[in-house]
Amino acid sequence: MNSILDLIGRREALFTSDISSHEKELCRVVSSSKFLVLGGAGSIGQAVTKEIFKRNPQQLHVVDISENNMVELVRDIRSSFGYISGDFQTFALDIGSIEYDAFIKADGKYDYVLNLSALKHVRSEKDPFTLMRMIDVNVFNTDKTIQQSIDAGVQKYFCVSTDKAANPVNMMGASKRIMEMFLMRKSKQISISTARFANVAFSDGSLLHGFNQRIQKRQPIVAPNDIKRYFVTPQESGELCLMSCIFGENRDIFFPKLSEALHLISFADIAIKYLEQLGYEPYFCTSEEEARELAQTLPAQGKWPCLFTASDTTGEKDFEEFFTDKETLDMSRFENLGIIKNQALFDDEKLNLFERNITAMKNDREWSKEQIVELFFTMIPDFGHKETGKYLDSKM
Repeated sequence: MNSILDLIGRREALFTSDISSHEKELCRVVSSSKFLVLGGAGSIGQAVTKEIFKRNPQQLHVVDISENNMVELVRDIRSSFGYISGDFQTFALDIGSIEYDAFIKADGKYDYVLNLSALKHVRSEKDPFTLMRMIDVNVFNTDKTIQQSIDAGVQKYFCVSTDKAANPVNMMGASKRIMEMFLMRKSKQISISTARFANVAFSDGSLLHGFNQRIQKRQPIVAPNDIKRYFVTPQESGELCLMSCIFGENRDIFFPKLSEALHLISFADIAIKYLEQLGYEPYFCTSEEEARELAQTLPAQGKWPCLFTASDTTGEKDFEEFFTDKETLDMSRFENLGIIKNQALFDDEKLNLFERNITAMKNDREWSKEQIVELFFTMIPDFGHKETGKYLDSKM
């Protein structure tokens, strides 16, 4: 973790004191409970799974659609922590499938269900088909698995949200905001908590993870020079989710407090630190063509081609925030964790309208991005979405 902390401009982990002061209770609860982790082979899901595993749960079942990532998760856990006395199993299943429904019917007696599955990339909103899958994964699969948890008598349901759900400007953030609306409705039947947090440094598919890929493939490092973000480490993301799951009251949304430790840093600054950590001097290029060409020769000279440009793609938020000025906060319970306190407020008519419209589109096997955007504006009247016509897939 220390090398990642250096890259994101920090010296210490965020939640050490909160975890330490609550460790005894964490271990007591985890060691006496049964857990189901959905989306457990993604970066955050793996981090959460490890946090649970190392506290010796009675049962830990992990579900994820990615068979390959699941294999790596098991290898990682066996190599790092070994074995537990409880029942640890993984299942390569699609949460939206009949097979998953049969799995839950056969063995759905859990105390805690944690849902880390999500389509998290802004680039996934570029076409209407992937956008519809984002809605399915982020909204309807979540609602479905909550209902299954209610039916099975689950004690607590946790679902990860995103900082981009606060005053959303892109479809990904808006889908998570709509998901939070559905959570509020189901919270009248089961205790639910969630978490909003920043970018997870070097998570699968992230720009920082892409830096590793570019180095391995001897390709240029590309990053925006005008976007700053908050970053947490993978372990911190797992700790935050587990703290919310175990200690969150119904409808609580946990988030990391802003402090001197958690501050904004640009992707370009991290790229420079990253290259220097590997022993390379960044060489600043002015075009993709120049960067691709120099990637063939510069590394042998101890330099690496970089292309840092201004961002002009759809869905980029100018700044990050974990809460809005309309939300009620509890900033005293934990040292480095803040909590958004929610009432069971939701518009049942809007939620039903959303379900009906999406179902009709899917039944017709025909819809446009414009239709979905319009529906999102109906759900979130102050939605800050702006279409630039440019997407990340059109850039290097």
